[in-house]
Amino acid sequence: MRAYGKNIRISPKKLRVVAEVVRWEKAESALNFLKFAPKKWADVLYKVLYSAVKNAENNDKQDASKLYVDKLIITKWIVYKRWNSVSRWRMHPILKRTSNIRLELQVK
Repeated sequence: MRAYGKNIRISPKKLRVVAEVVRWEKAESALNFLKFAPKKWADVLYKVLYSAVKNAENNDKQDASKLYVDKLIITKWIVYKRWNSVSRWRMHPILKRTSNIRLELQVK
């Protein structure tokens, strides 16, 4: 049972902070944590995990209370490059990073 989040406009480094807490947790407790987590981007992980749980219930007829997060992989994706002009015709780069989420659930 898998779910993906692709081309998300957040740096992978910021997403990995929240992902470390959720890895190898039960799906229900991970959903509760992500719903009220103080981090800004926890709602993105919540949506991907919620989608994976609903896919497992609907497509594979699994019980949500027996599911746990087996793999949660955050990878970097495209980096959008922008430029900030400064004095004397110089430019400073602005790197807008994106990431992909791959989440897999297993039954205990």
